[in-house]
Amino acid sequence: GFRGIDTACQPKHYYEPGVGAALAKLEQAGISRSSLFIQTKYTPIRGQDPNNVPYDTAATIPQQVQQSVAVSLKNLNTSYIDSLVLHSPLPTHEENMAAWRVLETFVQQGVIGQLGISNCYDLSVLQAIAKEAHVQPSVVQNRFYKDSNYDKDLRAWCKDRGIKYQSFWTLTGNPHLLSSPPLRAAAKRLSKTPEQVLFAFVAHLGVTPLSGTTSVEHMKEDLQVFQGGLGAPLDLTADEITAISRLL
Repeated sequence: GFRGIDTACQPKHYYEPGVGAALAKLEQAGISRSSLFIQTKYTPIRGQDPNNVPYDTAATIPQQVQQSVAVSLKNLNTSYIDSLVLHSPLPTHEENMAAWRVLETFVQQGVIGQLGISNCYDLSVLQAIAKEAHVQPSVVQNRFYKDSNYDKDLRAWCKDRGIKYQSFWTLTGNPHLLSSPPLRAAAKRLSKTPEQVLFAFVAHLGVTPLSGTTSVEHMKEDLQVFQGGLGAPLDLTADEITAISRLL
Protein backbone atom coordinates (compact mmCIF):
# COMPACT_ATOMS: atom_id res chain seq x y z
CA GLY A 1 0.00 0.00 0.00
CA PHE A 2 0.88 3.66 0.11
CA ARG A 3 3.73 4.47 2.50
CA GLY A 4 4.26 8.12 1.57
CA ILE A 5 2.09 11.02 2.75
CA ASP A 6 2.34 14.56 1.42
CA THR A 7 0.72 17.34 3.45
CA ALA A 8 1.38 20.94 4.53
CA CYS A 9 1.15 23.26 7.51
CA GLN A 10 -1.59 25.13 5.66
CA PRO A 11 -5.04 24.70 7.27
CA LYS A 12 -6.58 26.37 4.22
CA HIS A 13 -6.01 23.24 2.12
CA TYR A 14 -4.46 20.53 4.36
CA TYR A 15 -5.28 18.94 7.71
CA GLU A 16 -2.08 17.79 9.38
CA PRO A 17 -3.81 16.68 12.63
CA GLY A 18 -5.71 14.10 10.60
CA VAL A 19 -2.41 12.68 9.36
CA GLY A 20 -1.13 12.58 12.93
CA ALA A 21 -4.21 10.66 14.07
CA ALA A 22 -3.77 8.22 11.20
CA LEU A 23 -0.11 7.67 12.12
CA ALA A 24 -1.16 6.78 15.66
CA LYS A 25 -3.70 4.25 14.37
CA LEU A 26 -1.15 2.74 12.00
CA GLU A 27 1.31 2.36 14.88
CA GLN A 28 -1.35 0.46 16.83
CA ALA A 29 -1.90 -1.73 13.78
CA GLY A 30 1.77 -2.66 13.65
CA ILE A 31 2.88 -0.25 10.92
CA SER A 32 5.80 1.66 12.39
CA ARG A 33 6.53 5.34 11.81
CA SER A 34 9.93 4.39 10.41
CA SER A 35 8.27 2.48 7.56
CA LEU A 36 6.45 5.62 6.41
CA PHE A 37 7.65 8.71 4.52
CA ILE A 38 6.06 11.94 5.75
CA GLN A 39 6.47 15.13 3.76
CA THR A 40 5.04 18.47 4.82
CA LYS A 41 5.58 22.12 3.96
CA TYR A 42 6.20 25.59 5.31
CA THR A 43 3.62 27.75 3.52
CA PRO A 44 4.41 31.48 3.25
CA ILE A 45 1.76 33.96 4.41
CA ARG A 46 0.41 34.64 0.92
CA GLY A 47 -0.62 30.98 0.65
CA GLN A 48 -2.43 30.93 3.99
CA ASP A 49 -6.00 31.73 4.99
CA PRO A 50 -5.52 35.11 6.72
CA ASN A 51 -8.00 34.02 9.39
CA ASN A 52 -6.17 30.78 10.15
CA VAL A 53 -2.41 31.16 9.88
CA PRO A 54 -0.50 28.53 11.90
CA TYR A 55 2.27 30.92 12.94
CA ASP A 56 2.75 34.55 13.99
CA THR A 57 2.24 36.72 10.90
CA ALA A 58 4.19 39.55 12.53
CA ALA A 59 7.24 37.34 13.07
CA THR A 60 10.32 37.33 10.86
CA ILE A 61 10.56 34.67 8.17
CA PRO A 62 13.07 32.59 10.20
CA GLN A 63 10.70 32.72 13.17
CA GLN A 64 7.74 31.79 10.97
CA VAL A 65 9.61 28.76 9.67
CA GLN A 66 10.58 27.67 13.19
CA GLN A 67 6.99 28.02 14.38
CA SER A 68 5.61 26.22 11.32
CA VAL A 69 7.91 23.23 11.82
CA ALA A 70 7.00 23.08 15.52
CA VAL A 71 3.29 23.10 14.64
CA SER A 72 3.82 20.36 12.04
CA LEU A 73 5.66 18.13 14.51
CA LYS A 74 2.84 18.55 17.01
CA ASN A 75 0.08 18.06 14.42
CA LEU A 76 1.72 14.99 12.93
CA ASN A 77 2.49 13.53 16.35
CA THR A 78 6.03 12.71 15.29
CA SER A 79 9.54 13.58 16.41
CA TYR A 80 10.90 13.94 12.88
CA ILE A 81 9.79 14.82 9.36
CA ASP A 82 11.23 12.92 6.42
CA SER A 83 10.92 15.79 3.94
CA LEU A 84 10.17 19.49 4.48
CA VAL A 85 9.27 21.53 1.44
CA LEU A 86 9.12 25.29 0.95
CA HIS A 87 5.56 25.47 -0.40
CA SER A 88 6.42 28.22 -2.87
CA PRO A 89 9.32 30.59 -3.46
CA LEU A 90 9.22 33.77 -1.42
CA PRO A 91 9.28 37.15 -3.20
CA THR A 92 13.06 37.56 -3.02
CA HIS A 93 16.11 35.31 -3.04
CA GLU A 94 17.17 36.75 0.31
CA GLU A 95 13.86 35.66 1.83
CA ASN A 96 14.18 32.21 0.28
CA MET A 97 17.61 31.80 1.86
CA ALA A 98 16.41 33.12 5.22
CA ALA A 99 13.82 30.34 5.27
CA TRP A 100 16.26 27.76 3.89
CA ARG A 101 18.90 28.46 6.55
CA VAL A 102 16.42 27.69 9.32
CA LEU A 103 15.36 24.49 7.60
CA GLU A 104 19.01 23.51 7.29
CA THR A 105 19.43 23.75 11.05
CA PHE A 106 16.55 21.29 11.51
CA VAL A 107 18.30 18.89 9.11
CA GLN A 108 21.53 19.23 11.09
CA GLN A 109 19.59 18.44 14.28
CA GLY A 110 18.04 15.33 12.73
CA VAL A 111 14.51 16.72 12.93
CA ILE A 112 14.14 16.90 9.15
CA GLY A 113 15.51 14.36 6.72
CA GLN A 114 15.64 16.34 3.48
CA LEU A 115 14.58 19.67 1.98
CA GLY A 116 12.75 20.69 -1.15
CA ILE A 117 10.68 23.35 -2.85
CA SER A 118 7.26 23.34 -4.49
CA ASN A 119 5.56 25.55 -7.09
CA CYS A 120 8.96 26.61 -8.39
CA TYR A 121 8.69 27.03 -12.16
CA ASP A 122 11.62 29.40 -12.62
CA LEU A 123 14.82 27.36 -12.89
CA SER A 124 16.94 30.36 -11.96
CA VAL A 125 15.21 30.54 -8.56
CA LEU A 126 16.06 26.90 -7.85
CA GLN A 127 19.62 27.35 -9.09
CA ALA A 128 20.13 30.38 -6.86
CA ILE A 129 19.02 28.43 -3.79
CA ALA A 130 21.19 25.45 -4.70
CA LYS A 131 24.22 27.70 -5.24
CA GLU A 132 24.14 29.00 -1.66
CA ALA A 133 22.58 26.05 0.14
CA HIS A 134 24.58 23.99 2.63
CA VAL A 135 21.87 21.33 2.41
CA GLN A 136 21.01 20.85 -1.23
CA PRO A 137 17.40 20.53 -2.42
CA SER A 138 16.42 16.87 -2.67
CA VAL A 139 12.98 17.30 -4.20
CA VAL A 140 10.99 19.68 -6.40
CA GLN A 141 7.21 19.34 -6.39
CA ASN A 142 5.40 21.07 -9.25
CA ARG A 143 2.22 20.96 -11.25
CA PHE A 144 2.93 18.86 -14.35
CA TYR A 145 1.12 20.59 -17.18
CA LYS A 146 1.57 22.29 -20.54
CA ASP A 147 1.41 25.87 -19.22
CA SER A 148 4.90 25.36 -17.75
CA ASN A 149 6.07 23.35 -20.78
CA TYR A 150 6.07 20.37 -18.42
CA ASP A 151 9.15 21.85 -16.71
CA LYS A 152 11.38 20.24 -19.32
CA ASP A 153 14.48 22.33 -18.59
CA LEU A 154 13.91 22.25 -14.84
CA ARG A 155 13.40 18.46 -14.84
CA ALA A 156 16.58 17.95 -16.87
CA TRP A 157 18.55 20.10 -14.43
CA CYS A 158 17.11 18.18 -11.48
CA LYS A 159 17.87 14.84 -13.10
CA ASP A 160 21.52 15.81 -13.61
CA ARG A 161 21.81 16.59 -9.91
CA GLY A 162 19.84 13.69 -8.49
CA ILE A 163 16.94 15.89 -7.38
CA LYS A 164 13.61 14.06 -7.37
CA TYR A 165 10.78 15.69 -9.31
CA GLN A 166 7.30 15.13 -7.87
CA SER A 167 4.22 16.01 -9.91
CA PHE A 168 0.77 17.03 -8.75
CA TRP A 169 -2.39 17.57 -10.78
CA THR A 170 -0.86 15.00 -13.13
CA LEU A 171 -4.29 13.73 -14.18
CA THR A 172 -6.56 16.74 -13.77
CA GLY A 173 -4.05 19.03 -15.45
CA ASN A 174 -3.76 16.88 -18.56
CA PRO A 175 -7.16 15.89 -19.98
CA HIS A 176 -5.76 16.18 -23.52
CA LEU A 177 -3.16 13.51 -22.72
CA LEU A 178 -5.73 11.18 -21.16
CA SER A 179 -7.87 11.37 -24.29
CA SER A 180 -5.00 11.13 -26.79
CA PRO A 181 -4.84 8.18 -29.23
CA PRO A 182 -1.30 7.06 -28.22
CA LEU A 183 -2.16 6.89 -24.55
CA ARG A 184 -5.50 5.19 -25.13
CA ALA A 185 -3.87 2.65 -27.43
CA ALA A 186 -1.35 1.78 -24.72
CA ALA A 187 -4.16 1.50 -22.17
CA LYS A 188 -6.03 -0.92 -24.45
CA ARG A 189 -2.92 -3.06 -24.99
CA LEU A 190 -2.23 -3.28 -21.28
CA SER A 191 -5.91 -3.57 -20.26
CA LYS A 192 -5.42 -0.60 -17.95
CA THR A 193 -7.09 2.80 -17.60
CA PRO A 194 -5.71 5.89 -19.36
CA GLU A 195 -5.00 7.33 -15.90
CA GLN A 196 -2.84 4.34 -15.00
CA VAL A 197 -0.91 4.66 -18.26
CA LEU A 198 -0.30 8.37 -17.71
CA PHE A 199 1.09 7.68 -14.23
CA ALA A 200 3.31 4.96 -15.72
CA PHE A 201 4.45 7.28 -18.50
CA VAL A 202 5.55 10.08 -16.17
CA ALA A 203 7.29 7.51 -13.98
CA HIS A 204 9.27 6.37 -17.02
CA LEU A 205 10.32 10.02 -17.40
CA GLY A 206 11.71 9.95 -13.86
CA VAL A 207 8.74 11.81 -12.37
CA THR A 208 7.09 10.70 -9.11
CA PRO A 209 3.34 11.31 -9.51
CA LEU A 210 1.43 12.23 -6.37
CA SER A 211 -2.09 10.87 -5.97
CA GLY A 212 -4.74 12.86 -4.13
CA THR A 213 -7.66 10.55 -4.76
CA THR A 214 -10.16 9.73 -2.03
CA SER A 215 -11.53 6.77 -4.01
CA VAL A 216 -10.43 3.36 -2.72
CA GLU A 217 -10.87 1.95 -6.22
CA HIS A 218 -8.59 4.59 -7.71
CA MET A 219 -6.04 4.04 -4.93
CA LYS A 220 -5.89 0.37 -5.86
CA GLU A 221 -5.50 1.28 -9.53
CA ASP A 222 -2.70 3.71 -8.70
CA LEU A 223 -0.87 1.01 -6.76
CA GLN A 224 -1.25 -1.40 -9.67
CA VAL A 225 0.77 1.02 -11.79
CA PHE A 226 3.75 0.21 -9.58
CA GLN A 227 2.99 -3.46 -8.97
CA GLY A 228 1.37 -2.82 -5.63
CA GLY A 229 3.85 -0.09 -4.79
CA LEU A 230 6.77 -2.51 -4.77
CA GLY A 231 8.14 -2.42 -8.28
CA ALA A 232 8.74 -0.67 -11.59
CA PRO A 233 5.87 1.05 -13.42
CA LEU A 234 3.77 -0.61 -16.10
CA ASP A 235 5.91 -1.81 -18.98
CA LEU A 236 5.31 0.72 -21.76
CA THR A 237 7.17 0.09 -24.99
CA ALA A 238 9.77 2.52 -26.30
CA ASP A 239 7.46 3.40 -29.18
CA GLU A 240 4.59 4.15 -26.78
CA ILE A 241 6.78 6.37 -24.62
CA THR A 242 8.01 8.21 -27.73
CA ALA A 243 4.49 8.70 -29.09
CA ILE A 244 3.17 10.09 -25.81
CA SER A 245 6.29 12.23 -25.33
CA ARG A 246 5.56 14.00 -28.62
CA LEU A 247 2.39 15.37 -27.01
CA LEU A 248 4.32 17.24 -24.33
